[in-house]
Amino acid sequence: MDNMVLNALTPDANKATPMKIYDWPTGPYPARVRIALAEKKIQSRVEFVPVNLWKGEHKKADFLAKNYSGTLPVLEVEDGTFLAECTAITVYLDALEGEPTLTGRTAYEKGVIHMMTKQAEIEMLDAISVYFHHATPGLGPDVELYQNREWGLRQRDKALRGMHYFDSVLRKQNFIAGEAFSMADIAVIGGFIFAAIVELPIPQECEALLAWFARMQERPSVREQLAIVPPIH
Repeated sequence: MDNMVLNALTPDANKATPMKIYDWPTGPYPARVRIALAEKKIQSRVEFVPVNLWKGEHKKADFLAKNYSGTLPVLEVEDGTFLAECTAITVYLDALEGEPTLTGRTAYEKGVIHMMTKQAEIEMLDAISVYFHHATPGLGPDVELYQNREWGLRQRDKALRGMHYFDSVLRKQNFIAGEAFSMADIAVIGGFIFAAIVELPIPQECEALLAWFARMQERPSVREQLAIVPPIH
Protein backbone atom coordinates (compact mmCIF):
# COMPACT_ATOMS: atom_id res chain seq x y z
CA MET A 1 0.00 0.00 0.00
CA ASP A 2 1.53 3.33 -1.05
CA ASN A 3 1.99 6.24 1.32
CA MET A 4 -0.87 8.27 -0.22
CA VAL A 5 -3.43 5.54 0.47
CA LEU A 6 -1.99 4.87 3.92
CA ASN A 7 -2.23 8.54 4.86
CA ALA A 8 -5.83 8.65 3.67
CA LEU A 9 -6.74 5.75 5.97
CA THR A 10 -4.81 6.99 9.00
CA PRO A 11 -6.76 9.37 11.27
CA ASP A 12 -5.09 12.73 11.78
CA ALA A 13 -5.25 13.47 15.50
CA ASN A 14 -4.92 17.18 14.75
CA LYS A 15 -8.06 17.08 12.59
CA ALA A 16 -10.15 14.97 14.97
CA THR A 17 -13.64 16.30 15.61
CA PRO A 18 -13.55 17.82 19.10
CA MET A 19 -16.09 17.07 21.76
CA LYS A 20 -18.63 19.83 22.15
CA ILE A 21 -19.79 21.19 25.48
CA TYR A 22 -22.95 23.26 25.48
CA ASP A 23 -22.76 25.59 28.46
CA TRP A 24 -22.68 29.16 29.69
CA PRO A 25 -19.29 30.33 30.98
CA THR A 26 -20.58 31.94 34.17
CA GLY A 27 -22.96 29.12 35.11
CA PRO A 28 -22.23 27.31 38.42
CA TYR A 29 -22.99 23.88 36.97
CA PRO A 30 -20.93 24.40 33.79
CA ALA A 31 -18.11 25.54 36.08
CA ARG A 32 -17.92 22.03 37.49
CA VAL A 33 -17.18 20.49 34.10
CA ARG A 34 -14.79 23.29 33.14
CA ILE A 35 -12.80 22.71 36.33
CA ALA A 36 -12.70 18.97 35.63
CA LEU A 37 -11.43 19.63 32.10
CA ALA A 38 -8.69 21.88 33.45
CA GLU A 39 -7.67 19.34 36.07
CA LYS A 40 -7.41 16.67 33.37
CA LYS A 41 -5.67 19.15 31.02
CA ILE A 42 -7.90 18.24 28.09
CA GLN A 43 -9.48 21.63 27.34
CA SER A 44 -7.93 21.51 23.86
CA ARG A 45 -10.14 18.53 23.00
CA VAL A 46 -13.32 20.51 23.59
CA GLU A 47 -15.27 23.10 21.63
CA PHE A 48 -17.51 25.23 23.86
CA VAL A 49 -20.90 26.15 22.42
CA PRO A 50 -22.60 28.96 24.39
CA VAL A 51 -26.24 28.55 25.41
CA ASN A 52 -27.44 31.84 26.90
CA LEU A 53 -29.17 31.16 30.21
CA TRP A 54 -30.34 34.74 30.57
CA LYS A 55 -32.22 34.53 27.27
CA GLY A 56 -33.68 31.14 28.16
CA GLU A 57 -31.98 29.38 25.25
CA HIS A 58 -31.67 26.23 27.38
CA LYS A 59 -35.49 25.96 27.38
CA LYS A 60 -35.91 26.23 23.61
CA ALA A 61 -36.90 23.26 21.46
CA ASP A 62 -33.55 22.89 19.70
CA PHE A 63 -31.71 22.57 23.00
CA LEU A 64 -34.38 20.37 24.61
CA ALA A 65 -33.73 17.92 21.77
CA LYS A 66 -30.22 17.56 23.20
CA ASN A 67 -31.25 17.45 26.87
CA TYR A 68 -34.89 16.92 27.79
CA SER A 69 -34.28 18.43 31.24
CA GLY A 70 -33.26 21.75 29.72
CA THR A 71 -30.21 22.11 31.93
CA LEU A 72 -26.55 22.88 31.33
CA PRO A 73 -23.96 21.62 30.67
CA VAL A 74 -24.36 18.99 27.96
CA LEU A 75 -21.48 17.09 26.37
CA GLU A 76 -21.67 15.97 22.75
CA VAL A 77 -19.12 13.25 22.07
CA GLU A 78 -17.53 12.45 18.75
CA ASP A 79 -20.28 10.07 17.61
CA GLY A 80 -23.02 12.65 18.25
CA THR A 81 -24.23 11.18 21.55
CA PHE A 82 -25.32 13.70 24.18
CA LEU A 83 -24.43 13.35 27.84
CA ALA A 84 -26.13 15.55 30.42
CA GLU A 85 -25.56 15.97 34.19
CA CYS A 86 -22.25 17.11 35.63
CA THR A 87 -21.46 13.85 37.38
CA ALA A 88 -22.01 11.75 34.25
CA ILE A 89 -19.92 14.13 32.15
CA THR A 90 -17.11 14.17 34.72
CA VAL A 91 -17.06 10.36 34.89
CA TYR A 92 -16.77 10.25 31.10
CA LEU A 93 -13.99 12.83 31.00
CA ASP A 94 -12.15 11.15 33.86
CA ALA A 95 -12.00 7.90 31.88
CA LEU A 96 -10.34 9.60 28.90
CA GLU A 97 -7.04 10.15 30.70
CA GLY A 98 -5.44 8.30 33.60
CA GLU A 99 -4.18 10.92 36.03
CA PRO A 100 -5.23 12.78 38.01
CA THR A 101 -8.35 10.80 38.78
CA LEU A 102 -11.39 12.74 39.92
CA THR A 103 -13.75 9.82 40.46
CA GLY A 104 -11.63 7.38 42.48
CA ARG A 105 -9.46 4.36 41.83
CA THR A 106 -10.81 1.69 44.16
CA ALA A 107 -14.40 0.59 44.62
CA TYR A 108 -14.43 2.27 48.04
CA GLU A 109 -13.06 5.57 46.71
CA LYS A 110 -15.56 5.60 43.85
CA GLY A 111 -18.44 4.94 46.23
CA VAL A 112 -17.45 7.65 48.70
CA ILE A 113 -16.79 10.23 45.97
CA HIS A 114 -20.14 9.60 44.33
CA MET A 115 -21.90 9.74 47.70
CA MET A 116 -20.30 13.04 48.69
CA THR A 117 -20.88 14.53 45.24
CA LYS A 118 -24.58 13.72 45.52
CA GLN A 119 -24.71 15.19 49.01
CA ALA A 120 -23.02 18.35 47.75
CA GLU A 121 -25.71 18.64 45.11
CA ILE A 122 -28.69 17.92 47.36
CA GLU A 123 -27.60 19.77 50.49
CA MET A 124 -25.95 22.81 48.95
CA LEU A 125 -25.71 23.35 45.20
CA ASP A 126 -29.24 22.37 44.15
CA ALA A 127 -30.70 24.09 47.21
CA ILE A 128 -29.02 27.36 46.21
CA SER A 129 -30.34 26.85 42.69
CA VAL A 130 -33.91 26.61 43.99
CA TYR A 131 -33.35 29.72 46.09
CA PHE A 132 -32.06 31.56 43.01
CA HIS A 133 -34.97 30.53 40.79
CA HIS A 134 -37.73 31.03 43.37
CA ALA A 135 -36.74 33.69 45.90
CA THR A 136 -34.71 36.07 43.73
CA PRO A 137 -35.43 37.51 40.26
CA GLY A 138 -33.53 34.51 38.94
CA LEU A 139 -33.14 34.54 35.17
CA GLY A 140 -35.90 37.11 34.75
CA PRO A 141 -39.63 36.99 34.03
CA ASP A 142 -39.26 35.56 30.55
CA VAL A 143 -37.58 32.44 31.98
CA GLU A 144 -38.94 32.19 35.53
CA LEU A 145 -42.55 31.39 34.65
CA TYR A 146 -43.38 30.13 38.15
CA GLN A 147 -41.86 31.12 41.47
CA ASN A 148 -42.60 30.06 45.05
CA ARG A 149 -40.73 32.44 47.30
CA GLU A 150 -41.44 30.49 50.49
CA TRP A 151 -39.98 27.32 48.96
CA GLY A 152 -36.96 29.26 47.76
CA LEU A 153 -36.26 30.65 51.22
CA ARG A 154 -36.60 27.19 52.77
CA GLN A 155 -34.00 25.91 50.31
CA ARG A 156 -31.71 28.83 51.13
CA ASP A 157 -31.82 27.77 54.77
CA LYS A 158 -31.17 24.16 53.73
CA ALA A 159 -28.07 25.31 51.84
CA LEU A 160 -26.79 27.09 54.94
CA ARG A 161 -27.27 23.90 56.95
CA GLY A 162 -25.42 22.06 54.22
CA MET A 163 -22.49 24.43 54.58
CA HIS A 164 -22.30 23.62 58.27
CA TYR A 165 -22.38 19.91 57.40
CA PHE A 166 -19.45 20.20 55.01
CA ASP A 167 -17.62 22.29 57.57
CA SER A 168 -17.93 19.38 60.00
CA VAL A 169 -16.64 17.00 57.32
CA LEU A 170 -13.60 19.18 56.64
CA ARG A 171 -12.73 19.40 60.31
CA LYS A 172 -11.81 15.70 60.03
CA GLN A 173 -10.20 15.46 56.59
CA ASN A 174 -8.51 17.59 53.95
CA PHE A 175 -10.99 17.14 51.12
CA ILE A 176 -14.71 16.58 50.76
CA ALA A 177 -14.42 12.86 50.03
CA GLY A 178 -11.22 12.05 51.95
CA GLU A 179 -7.57 12.86 51.39
CA ALA A 180 -7.55 13.65 47.67
CA PHE A 181 -9.15 16.26 45.44
CA SER A 182 -12.15 14.82 43.57
CA MET A 183 -15.35 15.70 41.76
CA ALA A 184 -16.98 15.99 45.20
CA ASP A 185 -14.77 19.00 45.90
CA ILE A 186 -15.68 20.41 42.49
CA ALA A 187 -19.39 20.09 43.34
CA VAL A 188 -18.96 22.10 46.54
CA ILE A 189 -16.90 24.69 44.64
CA GLY A 190 -19.87 24.98 42.29
CA GLY A 191 -21.96 25.69 45.38
CA PHE A 192 -19.60 28.48 46.40
CA ILE A 193 -19.84 29.98 42.91
CA PHE A 194 -23.63 29.94 43.07
CA ALA A 195 -23.58 31.36 46.60
CA ALA A 196 -21.54 34.32 45.31
CA ILE A 197 -24.01 34.92 42.48
CA VAL A 198 -26.98 35.11 44.89
CA GLU A 199 -24.92 36.95 47.52
CA LEU A 200 -25.39 34.18 50.08
CA PRO A 201 -22.39 34.47 52.43
CA ILE A 202 -20.70 31.40 53.83
CA PRO A 203 -21.17 31.51 57.63
CA GLN A 204 -18.00 32.79 59.28
CA GLU A 205 -18.21 30.06 61.90
CA CYS A 206 -17.62 27.51 59.12
CA GLU A 207 -13.89 28.00 59.53
CA ALA A 208 -12.81 24.65 58.11
CA LEU A 209 -15.01 25.12 55.04
CA LEU A 210 -13.67 28.62 54.41
CA ALA A 211 -10.07 27.45 54.88
CA TRP A 212 -10.70 24.60 52.44
CA PHE A 213 -12.07 27.04 49.85
CA ALA A 214 -9.03 29.26 50.28
CA ARG A 215 -6.86 26.24 49.48
CA MET A 216 -9.05 25.35 46.50
CA GLN A 217 -8.48 28.80 45.01
CA GLU A 218 -4.77 28.01 44.85
CA ARG A 219 -5.54 25.36 42.21
CA PRO A 220 -5.14 26.85 38.70
CA SER A 221 -8.32 25.11 37.49
CA VAL A 222 -10.40 26.79 40.18
CA ARG A 223 -8.67 30.15 40.03
CA GLU A 224 -9.19 30.39 36.27
CA GLN A 225 -12.87 29.54 36.56
CA LEU A 226 -13.53 31.98 39.37
CA ALA A 227 -11.90 34.72 37.31
CA ILE A 228 -14.70 34.57 34.70
CA VAL A 229 -17.59 34.35 37.15
CA PRO A 230 -19.01 37.75 38.12
CA PRO A 231 -19.92 38.02 41.81
CA ILE A 232 -23.37 39.44 41.01
CA HIS A 233 -25.66 39.17 37.97
